[in-house]
Amino acid sequence: MIEINDLHKSYHMGSNSLHVLKGIDFSVKEGELVSIMGSSGSGKSTLLNILGMLDEADSGSYTLDGFPIKNLNEKIAANYRNKFLGFIFQSFNLINYKSALDNVALPLYYQGMKRSERVDRAAHYLEKVGLANWSHHLPSEMSGGQKQRVAIARALASDPKVLLADEPTGALDTKTSYEVMDLIQGINDEGKTILIVTHESDIAQMTKRIVNLKDGLIINDTAVEQVRAIANV
Repeated sequence: MIEINDLHKSYHMGSNSLHVLKGIDFSVKEGELVSIMGSSGSGKSTLLNILGMLDEADSGSYTLDGFPIKNLNEKIAANYRNKFLGFIFQSFNLINYKSALDNVALPLYYQGMKRSERVDRAAHYLEKVGLANWSHHLPSEMSGGQKQRVAIARALASDPKVLLADEPTGALDTKTSYEVMDLIQGINDEGKTILIVTHESDIAQMTKRIVNLKDGLIINDTAVEQVRAIANV
């Protein structure tokens, strides 16, 4: 599903250059649930941005579902993101003046889907995340856990190949974090490929594989015995 070979990325600040990724080799098979861990400055956010086609590597190769991701203009990159990827953010990134239903349906608008189909699909995914009765509520009327469930429904609505989650439990308390991870595990059980960036070891243990980054290099990549979140809720 994802193949990365010898990936390098530097950022230039005046006369200085910061080498953030220093030759990353990384692959993810379809249906995996992988966590990426590392301290601040390790390169995990840069790697996620490249995986999400929000940034581009200086050298190396990135292939997503058989498509080489290289030298894409913004229009093509946006089309690929919409086709292949769903994003889940720590801060939810919901539009405050739109209802849960409209937030979930928004990516489908950019795919050119008819409104009636958008509404039906958004309602389906809100039901899937347990928020069918909250479809007409605004984000300001919801708890953090509910907002993240809306964000997950939005990420799923376009049926992406891969979900990329950037600290999806970072703004939540422990109980709510585990409830969200239970939902993510269930989505993965259905076959969806999911990558999670996290700094929380207990969250990482709820995935099936932990990749550790340090100073722009992968120092450890280990399959783990998955802890089911529901046991801790």
